[in-house]
Amino acid sequence: MIDFIQHNKEELLTKTMEHLSISLLSLLAAVIIAVPLGILLTHTKRTAKIVLSLTSVLQTVPSLAILAMMIPFFGIGTLPAVIALFLYVLLPILNNTYLGVKAVDPTAIQAGRAMGMTSDQLLRLVEFPLAIPVIMSGIRLSAVYAISWATLASYIGAGGLGDFIFNGLNLYQPELIIAGAVIVTLLALIIDGILALVERWVTPTGLTINKGER
Repeated sequence: MIDFIQHNKEELLTKTMEHLSISLLSLLAAVIIAVPLGILLTHTKRTAKIVLSLTSVLQTVPSLAILAMMIPFFGIGTLPAVIALFLYVLLPILNNTYLGVKAVDPTAIQAGRAMGMTSDQLLRLVEFPLAIPVIMSGIRLSAVYAISWATLASYIGAGGLGDFIFNGLNLYQPELIIAGAVIVTLLALIIDGILALVERWVTPTGLTINKGER
């Protein structure tokens, strides 16, 4: 195995970078869309039910089916893979953002209002900081999903470590499968660890949420 890695280290590095770019682009897009949308949905209960139901339905569709549906619209390659992964990792971030903001202790909001805070100030200084731990847990879950499911991007020509895994299956070469699977697992653990540190760094000290409403 060590000999295999030494002889293929350049290709492994290339495929790892492809895998990371697909995963992180889809995750970044999901964060940019899901966090503001989740906050907005806390103010529109009926719309929130509809949107969260629709995103829940998306997660019931097999990932390969979503990848296949992207091909007629976007062809093959990185773009359809990123869009498909974006749709798949959207729900945990959206759901946790919505639940995190809704679970903020009402007494904290009342205290902010008593101090004369506007709605925008309450969101920026009270609700969002209190919801950060829940939001970050959704982002961490989505990051693991993105890195795991990015292996399937190989089926539509997007590259990544899935090339090693599926080539190994097709050619009956266990070293290809093991190398791809091990690196994917390590990437998921590393990214989750980094995001755990980010969560600890961005969470205000002493702030809590009403955990019973998660």
